[in-house]
Amino acid sequence: MTSALEVPLDPKVLEGLPQPPTIILQSPKDYIFDPRENIVIYCEAKGKPQPSFSWTRNGTHFDVEEDSKVLMKPGSGTLVIDISGEKAEAYEGTYQCTAHNDHGTAVSNNIVIRQSRSPLWSKERNEAIVVQMGVSLVLQCRPPAGLPPPVIFWMDNNFQKLPLDKRVSQALNGDLYFSNVLPEDSRNDYICYARFPHTQTIQQKQPISVTVLDMNETLAAFYNITDFYSDRPEGERRPGFMLPFGATSTKMVLKGETLELECIADGLPTPDISWEKDGGELPSGRISFHNFQKKLKISEVNEADAGNYRCTAINSLGDAHHIIKVTVKAAPFWVSAPRNLILAPNETGILTCRVSGEPKPKIAWFVNGVAIENAPEDHTRKVEDDTVILSNVQSGSSAVYQCNASNEFGYLLANAFVSVLAEPPRVLTPPNQVYQVITNSPALLHCASFGSPIPTITWFKDSQTTIKNGDPYVIHENGTLEIHVAQPINSGKYTCIATNHLGIKENHVFLEVKEPTRILKQPEYKVVQRGMSAVFECKVKHDISLSPTMTWLKDNGELPDDERFEVDTDSLTIKDVTDEDEGRYTCIMNTTLDQDSASAMLTVVERPGPPTDLELTDQTERSVRLTWTPGDEHNSPTQKFLIQYEDLLHQPGVWTNLTEVAGSSTTAQLDLSPYVYYSFRVLALNHVGYSEPSQSSKQYRTNPAAPDVNPSDVKGVGLEPGNLVISWTPLTGFQSNGPGLEYKVQWRRKDVEENWSSATVANLSHFVVSGTPVFEPFEITVQALNNYGNGPDPEVKIGYSGEDMPLSAPESVEVNVHNSTLAEVKWERVSLSSVRGKLQGYKVLTCLCLRFQEQVLTFSGNHSEGQLPDLQPYSVYSLFIRVLNNKGEGPPSPTKTFETPEGVTNPSLESLTLEWGPPINKNGHLAGYTLKYQQVNGTNEVGPIKVMTFLPNETTITIGNLNASMLYKFDLSAMTIKGSGPIITKEAFTAMDTTVANRQVDIATQGWFIGLMCAIALLILVLLIVCFIKRNKGGKYPVKEKEDAHQDPEIQPMKEDDGTFGEYSDTEDHKPLKGSRTPSNGTVRRDESDDSLVDYGEGGDGQFNEDGSFIGQYSGKKEKDTHEGNESSEAPSPVNAMNSFV
Repeated sequence: MTSALEVPLDPKVLEGLPQPPTIILQSPKDYIFDPRENIVIYCEAKGKPQPSFSWTRNGTHFDVEEDSKVLMKPGSGTLVIDISGEKAEAYEGTYQCTAHNDHGTAVSNNIVIRQSRSPLWSKERNEAIVVQMGVSLVLQCRPPAGLPPPVIFWMDNNFQKLPLDKRVSQALNGDLYFSNVLPEDSRNDYICYARFPHTQTIQQKQPISVTVLDMNETLAAFYNITDFYSDRPEGERRPGFMLPFGATSTKMVLKGETLELECIADGLPTPDISWEKDGGELPSGRISFHNFQKKLKISEVNEADAGNYRCTAINSLGDAHHIIKVTVKAAPFWVSAPRNLILAPNETGILTCRVSGEPKPKIAWFVNGVAIENAPEDHTRKVEDDTVILSNVQSGSSAVYQCNASNEFGYLLANAFVSVLAEPPRVLTPPNQVYQVITNSPALLHCASFGSPIPTITWFKDSQTTIKNGDPYVIHENGTLEIHVAQPINSGKYTCIATNHLGIKENHVFLEVKEPTRILKQPEYKVVQRGMSAVFECKVKHDISLSPTMTWLKDNGELPDDERFEVDTDSLTIKDVTDEDEGRYTCIMNTTLDQDSASAMLTVVERPGPPTDLELTDQTERSVRLTWTPGDEHNSPTQKFLIQYEDLLHQPGVWTNLTEVAGSSTTAQLDLSPYVYYSFRVLALNHVGYSEPSQSSKQYRTNPAAPDVNPSDVKGVGLEPGNLVISWTPLTGFQSNGPGLEYKVQWRRKDVEENWSSATVANLSHFVVSGTPVFEPFEITVQALNNYGNGPDPEVKIGYSGEDMPLSAPESVEVNVHNSTLAEVKWERVSLSSVRGKLQGYKVLTCLCLRFQEQVLTFSGNHSEGQLPDLQPYSVYSLFIRVLNNKGEGPPSPTKTFETPEGVTNPSLESLTLEWGPPINKNGHLAGYTLKYQQVNGTNEVGPIKVMTFLPNETTITIGNLNASMLYKFDLSAMTIKGSGPIITKEAFTAMDTTVANRQVDIATQGWFIGLMCAIALLILVLLIVCFIKRNKGGKYPVKEKEDAHQDPEIQPMKEDDGTFGEYSDTEDHKPLKGSRTPSNGTVRRDESDDSLVDYGEGGDGQFNEDGSFIGQYSGKKEKDTHEGNESSEAPSPVNAMNSFV
């Protein structure tokens, strides 16, 4: 026994293979033709050899050649019947086509041929219908029977369809039903039309006239006949069914068809219709309601749809029910139709004809068109109801079997041939075919074959390994090899071999497993402001042997044809984004084998549209309600609304923020001020920014009123002795609340029984009270008033009249010296009345005698003692004390002198102190000093340059963090606003660190020290010669003599406290420089280079003598700008630069 062998479709294989006939095209079982056209009955068949065709009509042979009106197409069984000029009825009947060749006979279905008909409506005269309002009514259509049945619809004389609703409906039979009639139903042109589809003709029924009487009329009154009809008009009533009739009805439907159930009810008010199925639910997905719930339609009916369907009509007065009992029958349908068999000699085959239906179909078998019981006897054939068993078939026993299954609702007819063949194997799959699949996807390697008996298929991989069923391989019945989850290791050459007892055939195919295409970086959701650019990235990985194609879609369609869209290798750029660009963008990477895709949304945002429709409501003196309509949010929710106002009276054109409300609000209650001409506008804010302002609202004016507030920041301060200046911050025009704004200023002395003094001023922010005592407290107030009244009671502020210089000096000054650097000073406080102002503190001025160094300490508050730190040991100091107020200083106390004891020397190895004097000629306003220093080695500059700046009153500095035993170079210059003056250069050593030595060495006996001393002596001699030459450049007058003769005040020393020039001190200029000491014994000696300053500046300008005088003004050298004198823009040079160890 064998399964059916499929006949291959390959023409090369079919060529030469015998094949019984097979019907491939035939007309439908029920063929309704249009008498205006030819009748065409199709019958096409294939087979080898080509089949011949014949026909029967109404069960008897139909001789086509004898009827000149009938033509059979060449090579075909299709009939073309020319019925022009003939009666079409003559060709109605049941036709069947037969296709025959040497290997069997196939037959077609029984084709019933009928002519379409569209008969005319029988002539009738419709009586006019007169009904009482509220009653039900049925207008019958009853069209003539046509083939096929006509389509019914109701229209008026103007070919307009009559409106249908819950009250008026058309039934399936075409009648028009009124659940209750109304006066507007009165008309004389109710016309029923029938359209016949095949002939495309429309038939019209005679118009029906309907008259509806209202509640105040009767039929008798209408006809003027008192005894014709005396019923009263219909009132409200319970529902009742007009269709179907009675409480129950039945409905039969065939399986697979559409079930249509309808219930039409009368009643007043018009009833509502509902449906339910007893004992079950209505089938969802296949159910629909039509005609205002009056019709229930179920498509694709099956056995489960049988049962009782209940329709319910309900109105306010009650309800009514009707049950429709539905039974489902079935015309025969296939469970398993018989299939063609190709058998080898001595094989066994089975033909199966399995059908179902209700009632159960009867099965009849035919062979070559003859009932099988009437066919020649065949011992190899056995019939068992729906099965035919063919055993040990032999060559030449090919035939076509027919299975006919029928019941009262129809029949099924199927042809299946049995062909007995002996053929060696053939592989139909093309040789050397290459299959390409993606990793982890299934691979199907085909080995389509043909042979009789059916060949056995065997697979090999790489011509060596036998492949058997099992993971990961599956060999299907048709020979296809399937790999469920293909991997790169499965790539290679595969061989399939087809074998039967007549021969063997092999074929080679190849499998290539490729890497999958994957999107590594997907496009991301973008929120872009209109006018900006959006960039979607889509980076992909794919098999290098495949050629990928990137495609971008917008909303699953092509991208707009717009140059703003730029597609790159792995990105999409949208420039100048517009609202229309919003949507879903998808990148698709395609290869010949697979694809991957990813999508992202683009949301275009913009600032909100301006609000509109501003409206003012709930208007009061001090408030108003503003409402508005929000503008377009442009995909970004509104966060808040900003309300602004314009004061057209006081500040026209200036918009001021008034308040803010949440973005969900469209109204705001606004608090207003008097005497303002308001105009409002609203701005919306979203994530992008503020919208354009709305149109201004209508102007809203508030009435004037007295001021609500008084001026702020009220102060009373005396600027001069004997006056009091009262100041305040004026009210704005918005705060004035009315015209005629003025300020009432009041004052009186505090804690003194006296009346308030007052003055009224306008357009001012201060008022001066003269003739006041010195520094007296005053109570002051400032009140706003206008033409409509005074503002609120003002707050009293305390102010003081002007201060004067203190009268008294501190007395009983005593100094207690604690140690060499710290002393304590005490004094007796002055009386507060003598201060004549607010006491700021006491100023203590100490002066280092002989050095003219002053130190000023200020003790804030009403102190009577203080400490004097940072004193010089073994020094003589003098001090005096002054009292301070805001006006200035009082007279000094008597001078007190004290001495500090000796202190302990504690030199630092890593710091230097540099001192200098102010420039003699400042050439302008002294701005400060600039000091540059760095570590040097002989004449080579080896360290980084560091820069420091000082104020004009600073003339000393201690520099720390230096390297011990190192030489440093210092450059000092003074500055005016014009720039820096000439530079003074000094060099000095830091102390040598000797702590690392374990024994003391007599430095005077060291050779290097003796050599150094000789070099220094030689250097001093050279310097003396240079100085002597430079002194003689000025002529025969020594500088000192000229200074003594002229006593020019510009070259006098300047006092440190007040910047004036004091007495000239010759001894100060010849002080020994601090800073050179012998490291071995710590003794201090004069710097060898302090006898004169080195040459600096350009030419003779900017040079100083040892006594600090400016020698350039006496120089005999002539410069181009010497005539400018003191108007020179050059900066000055500091003098007396000194350095010392600290």
